[in-house]
Amino acid sequence: MISCIHRIIQAFAPPDHRLDCPPRLWRTLVAELERRGGSRHEAGAFLLGTITGERRRASDIVYYDDLDARAYASGICVLDGNAFARLWAICRERGQTVVADVHTHPGAAWQSHSDRTNPMIARAGHVAVILPDYARAPVDLSRIGVFEYRGAHSWDDRSPVRGHRFLNLSRWSWP
Repeated sequence: MISCIHRIIQAFAPPDHRLDCPPRLWRTLVAELERRGGSRHEAGAFLLGTITGERRRASDIVYYDDLDARAYASGICVLDGNAFARLWAICRERGQTVVADVHTHPGAAWQSHSDRTNPMIARAGHVAVILPDYARAPVDLSRIGVFEYRGAHSWDDRSPVRGHRFLNLSRWSWP
């Protein structure tokens, strides 16, 4: 019954967000990034899933340090080129694509010069999410940074603090 009502609501009032992440997957991601960073250094992951038009749906996670054991050696997230070959192989194997990358920062969730000039996926439309305070719980969703890559080192700030409803973590976005 709830599923039927949910589908009817979506048909008449389609959601205006662009990145969906189920609540359970989000909680797993945030807890694991906090654990992997240990409140001492950045940690990150790729959200895998599907893209339909401009709508991205996350359904799986691949952590940076599972792709490159030295990803956090400098204290910030840096992936060796071979990590991307492994990432694309995982995507092919699972029939998924990268829908976003997520990483942590100490303090505020702003885009560093390195983040702006070195996108993890340098393709227009890619989404980068930054979690404040090394993802220490509880993460205040109004403080996260959400950035959409436009190409040529240009980004659009889609962060909740700017009033955007780009990221959806509600179970109502899922059939």
